Amino acid sequence: MDITEVPTEKGSKKKKKSMKAKTKVKNMEVKEESSATENQADPTTAFPPTFSVSEIKNKQRRHLMFMKFKQEKRKQKLQLKKKRRKEREALGDKAPPKEVPKTIENQRVFDETAVDPEDEEVAFDEGTDEFSAYFNGLTNPKVLITTSDRPRGRTVRFCEQLASVIPNAHVYYRRGLALKRIIPQCVARDFTYMMVINQDRLVPNGLVLCHLPDGPTAHFKVSSVRVRKEIKRRGKEPTEHYPEVILNNFTTRLGHSIGRLFAALFPQNPQFVGRQVATFHNQRDFIFFRFHRYIFKNEKKVGIQELGPRFTLKLRSLQKGTFDSKYGEYEWVLKRHEMDACRRKFQL
Repeated sequence: MDITEVPTEKGSKKKKKSMKAKTKVKNMEVKEESSATENQADPTTAFPPTFSVSEIKNKQRRHLMFMKFKQEKRKQKLQLKKKRRKEREALGDKAPPKEVPKTIENQRVFDETAVDPEDEEVAFDEGTDEFSAYFNGLTNPKVLITTSDRPRGRTVRFCEQLASVIPNAHVYYRRGLALKRIIPQCVARDFTYMMVINQDRLVPNGLVLCHLPDGPTAHFKVSSVRVRKEIKRRGKEPTEHYPEVILNNFTTRLGHSIGRLFAALFPQNPQFVGRQVATFHNQRDFIFFRFHRYIFKNEKKVGIQELGPRFTLKLRSLQKGTFDSKYGEYEWVLKRHEMDACRRKFQL
């Protein structure tokens, strides 16, 4: 009697599943081959002009299409760049000048208060303002640096390092005294500036700079503070030589007064032997402070080394006279929603 094997239901189900999986794999391979042949046939596939990636509802597909779109744009940009380079090499000296890229700075909205160096009215105002005694050589700067109540940590180190940057600067802690009581004492001791460093959560966040005895008083927001220990490849401690001062991009009437406020912090006779430079660089109404030491390597090359500290200032207000938060008269106050509406308009 012959015995024939009868397939069970489980074995038949497994075979059916394996057959389905094989057919799926074959279909996927066929699709991949067809897509590869299409790409080989048309390597410069371009999206239609009315195509918008945001219309794709599937998130993964939308991301893939967006990445393809970016790659194509990058390729087109590189091709155009190579083409222009070849044209410039072919033309040689007759090649047209390179195009200047558009930036927020060179697209700046014209400001009516921009200062002309040859303006007689500006020269007269500067000859009779609060800083005229300093620029005429009648006074020497003497700076008092103080803090808000109970300074801690980085604020204390920041004040000490500022005192090493600014010549003839002295650090005193307030011990709960009001600024209105400190100002007459500073005037009696021939101080020309009072600088107050405010802190929040143990980090410096504000600076009040008051010119004595007649003002003005400027209030700045302080950000991105880096003390010397936090600066990589920093130089040795600064020497006691008077540094040179560089003021960049203070072009308006307000910017001019702020630049003169910073310039009067330092003596007018820098000692070039020390090779130290303090820079106040204004860019988009943010004032960046850097302190460097330089060395001439040869007739064309100069090496610089940052000494620290570094920080960024943003002007909040400019007040006439000395500090008076209650009855003081303000020349200029930052109104964010009105003044920052246009990104291409700057105040300094």
